[in-house]
Amino acid sequence: MVNSAQFSVSMCVYGKDNPKHFDIAVQSILDQTIPPTEVILVVDGPVPDELDLVICKYEVNPLFRTIRLEENQGHGNARRIGLENCNFDLVALMDADDISVSKRFEKQLKIFEKNPSISIVGGLITEFIDDPINIVAKRTVPSEDSAIKTYMKKRCPLNQVTVMFKKAVVEQAGGYIDWHNEEDYYLWIRLALINAEFFNIVDVLVNVRIGPEMYERRGGIKYFKSEYRLQRFMYEKSIISLGLFLMNVSQRFVVQVVLPNSIRGWVFQKFARKKIK
Repeated sequence: MVNSAQFSVSMCVYGKDNPKHFDIAVQSILDQTIPPTEVILVVDGPVPDELDLVICKYEVNPLFRTIRLEENQGHGNARRIGLENCNFDLVALMDADDISVSKRFEKQLKIFEKNPSISIVGGLITEFIDDPINIVAKRTVPSEDSAIKTYMKKRCPLNQVTVMFKKAVVEQAGGYIDWHNEEDYYLWIRLALINAEFFNIVDVLVNVRIGPEMYERRGGIKYFKSEYRLQRFMYEKSIISLGLFLMNVSQRFVVQVVLPNSIRGWVFQKFARKKIK
């Protein structure tokens, strides 16, 4: 049953993505123990020739369908367009510079087969710098639905690059809506509001490529305003109390606006990631 399951992979690429990293990312989804039935690739605006050569290399593969946008639409809108064009109800997401482990889809399909009520399945990630073996951190998230929804009140409860979900349920929740750096968290919240059931596999599903200063950059007034709006949305929808809203906003203001980049990076690694020695 799992081996014959049909599912889509939705993937986005844009002009600043590294061609070599993109090539490796795509290959990681083709080398799966259970490969996808189709790959929907959204090219979000113009891309340089070197990147376009890699895209063209995969376009000849009958699994691929490429959607080229004339102008850059942003991550949330590109994901929405990709999802709208998927032909199967199960859809896995993939980023343009990460590496999926070879049994990722097999593990996710088994969860859906055993638990038909589940709407979205994610997993853990490791993070590496430059070389995939240079793993520097691991992000763990709760596994069971109730724990995921509790965790959601304070932090994003799913690693977006790992998820596979039921397209119909995601569309019922409104699908992807552009939201600065938080389109995934916003979607998970709306899925919780319609009582969708979540699950995270307690295995690493994706090895995520990061830059050495990624954690330090997760700040600034624009980033904070986006987080503030998200917290306010949860409060207005009675997901969090007034006290938790104030606490969440205060913590984010200190980390994202008050702290200098170097200290913000240390705080992020200390409290949001498990350091790999």
